[in-house]
Amino acid sequence: MKVYKFGGASVKSAAAFRNIAHIVKNYGGTKQLLLVVSAMGKTTNALEHLFELAYHQQDFESAYDQCITYHREVTQELIPERDNPVHERLEQLFSQLQQQLQKTSPGANYDKMYDQVVSFGEMFSSTILHYFLQTVALPNQWIDSRKYIQTDDNWREAKVDWEWSERLMKRDLPAILDKQLVVTQGFLGGTIDGFTTTLGREGSDFSAAIFAYCLNASDMYIWKDVEGLLNADPKYFKETIRYPEISYQETVEMAYYGASVIHPKTIKPLANRKIPLYVKSFLNPAAEGTRICDCRFDKIAPAYIIKENQCLISFSVKDFAFISEKSLGTIFNALSQLRIKINMMQNSAISFSICTDFQQERVQRLIQTLHDQFVIYYNTDLRLFTVKNYDTDSLNTILVDKEVLLEQRTRNTFQFVSR
Repeated sequence: MKVYKFGGASVKSAAAFRNIAHIVKNYGGTKQLLLVVSAMGKTTNALEHLFELAYHQQDFESAYDQCITYHREVTQELIPERDNPVHERLEQLFSQLQQQLQKTSPGANYDKMYDQVVSFGEMFSSTILHYFLQTVALPNQWIDSRKYIQTDDNWREAKVDWEWSERLMKRDLPAILDKQLVVTQGFLGGTIDGFTTTLGREGSDFSAAIFAYCLNASDMYIWKDVEGLLNADPKYFKETIRYPEISYQETVEMAYYGASVIHPKTIKPLANRKIPLYVKSFLNPAAEGTRICDCRFDKIAPAYIIKENQCLISFSVKDFAFISEKSLGTIFNALSQLRIKINMMQNSAISFSICTDFQQERVQRLIQTLHDQFVIYYNTDLRLFTVKNYDTDSLNTILVDKEVLLEQRTRNTFQFVSR
């Protein structure tokens, strides 16, 4: 049994959906295969924008119309027959989204409402894929991942109840997979009382790994628009190297530092059950790709990782006293309460600095929480550069023409924050 995960780029158009059908027919087969699909193209970004408008009581109708028109047009191109139930089902989902937006208001729990709205992207895409595969002789059953990936109510980054999720999946899904394909959604989970949760931005990889773990899959595949796991993002670097094979540990560390190919939480459940992960190109499915498994190498090519939209925040004690363990405890407690993750940190005698993803609302709440105790400065619109397994040449390459605001170096990893 295998798990295939298709990201937003692989379902962004009618041609992309047809390509998925080609991959499934030629490489996946007609059963013992579970397909996990992300929202189409940039739909999650569009839904985030819609949610912001609705939450702040601004007119969202134009943005809403644009979002649903995109999905209608792709569906019409794939399945022009008006009597196909896909059209009615999508209209039901569009109506549910509109109703959810209408009842979103500033008085509501922001993160909870975010999950209820943004989750519609995966519902749209998985519904279209389900009905389209039926039309090309690939029978499949659509399932609601929210009923199988059971989580707590830690909105926007829900924690999985692994034991209960595994029990539910093993109860229902093996019998279905013995007969046909299964299509489901990435990114989504559900609480015991029926609310939708999300697993963190770009969390569809993690969803696929949850299904693979709970169903004891033999392999998991992530289909991307690159030839495999590369040592650098082609958007930033002209020359890249593909890793034919790489260890779970190296991949976890690269994902932690911000490598965009794999979601950081994806590897652990696969490693725990020794399930190989293949990163393959949906543009060239016959190519070798990258195999991530339990292996070791003495030396591998340096990995260059860039995280955009970073914020550098510095805390100083107001009376010029040293930054003590008590001061650090106060800062860390506030960061934990606000769920602000540290990508890099450094302290001196009288200040403590962190680099984090910039989320304006949370940074402002952090400042409000701590302004009585600390002098706080912050810079935005920064980049965090990481070089994993660096050498002299790789550092000379990455540091050219960079203004370094903060840097750190360990035996294997070099990091710095720059404008």
